Amino acid sequence: MALTDLASSMKESGIDVIGLAAGEPDFDTPAQIVAAGVQAIQSGLTRYTPNTGTSALRKAICKKLKDDNGLSYSPDEIVVSNGAKQSIWQALLATCCPGDEVIIPAPYWVSYTEMARMANAIPVVVETTPEEGFIMSAEKLAAVLTPQSRLLILCTPSNPTGAVYSRAQQEAIAAVVRQHPRLLVLSDEIYEYILYAPAVHHSFGTLEGMMERTLTVNGFSKAYAMTGWRLGYLAAPRHFAKAAGVIQSQSTSGASSIAQHAALAALALGPQGGEPVAEMLAAYQERRDFVVAAFQSIPGVNLATPQGAFYVLPEMSAFFGPGAAAVGFGAVPDSDTFCRYLIEIAHVAVVPGEAFGAPNCIRISYAASLETLGAAMDRLRTALAPEVYTRSRQQ
Repeated sequence: MALTDLASSMKESGIDVIGLAAGEPDFDTPAQIVAAGVQAIQSGLTRYTPNTGTSALRKAICKKLKDDNGLSYSPDEIVVSNGAKQSIWQALLATCCPGDEVIIPAPYWVSYTEMARMANAIPVVVETTPEEGFIMSAEKLAAVLTPQSRLLILCTPSNPTGAVYSRAQQEAIAAVVRQHPRLLVLSDEIYEYILYAPAVHHSFGTLEGMMERTLTVNGFSKAYAMTGWRLGYLAAPRHFAKAAGVIQSQSTSGASSIAQHAALAALALGPQGGEPVAEMLAAYQERRDFVVAAFQSIPGVNLATPQGAFYVLPEMSAFFGPGAAAVGFGAVPDSDTFCRYLIEIAHVAVVPGEAFGAPNCIRISYAASLETLGAAMDRLRTALAPEVYTRSRQQ
């Protein structure tokens, strides 16, 4: 938050800071979805909806899950919430007791570990590396499981790495899960449409014996550029969905009626989000290729090419630690200081890896125009040039 505040204050003072920290699309919501939202307002669809979502939307979500993912749910197994973050939080509350362990592969989305703690559960982090493609192996999972293990969180495609678990990798993990009858899986699939060939998305619940043990989370924010509409959903076995619905009824109640009506239009765009999402995906892939090539041209950067989402997570430990320093700035002992340097000197805002359980990395969102990304990379190269920047002695 301190770096976010610094970037904001610099912008307010008139400094041209390029922001590559935000985890949201830079595109406008597709026109068809916007029109449906406007229609909802003009038609008076502005009152409370049923707590778990309108019947029409829950039925449409069931159809989407069947058609796109091969998952068979009934409407009473769907809970529509104010964003996928709420869906994840309620899933944790519905499944975990105090002292339960939540298994989280690192790097991870910043909220997973904190949500586990808020639910009085214990986060158990499993480290992965760029050399492994940031994929947690079945062997690593098996090594951390105990009788207290309750929930495994898998995010594929991943924020912050862009890693995508293959069918074979998921099958191997499912084989381990089957050996632990108490273990459930929360499958965070919010980035499923933002995927680059040859990678293919597979829903964990389709694996043998996993349907009744998987809570699937998805939403509309990322694929449809609807972050501000605040709409996500949980698809889960009936007893877990019912528990999540009870939690929601005593906290926020139902999601926005306007957003739910707009979501119907989003799902009507067609498989994989139809043409509007395909156009955004093509732009993301072009940007990804540009950013990956730019980082891989910098000696000392270790970057696993992302297969999905719109982030890169380069390993940058050569640029901070013992001996690392910058002219006019001083010592650079860690990624937090490194990111502060990039903001203050290069005027490029990125996110330190500590927040994602990856202290040797930084996260960069390429949900920005190619022109903006090009300017940012030029600034980074200048800021890291040998004449102004001394690398770490530990590299």
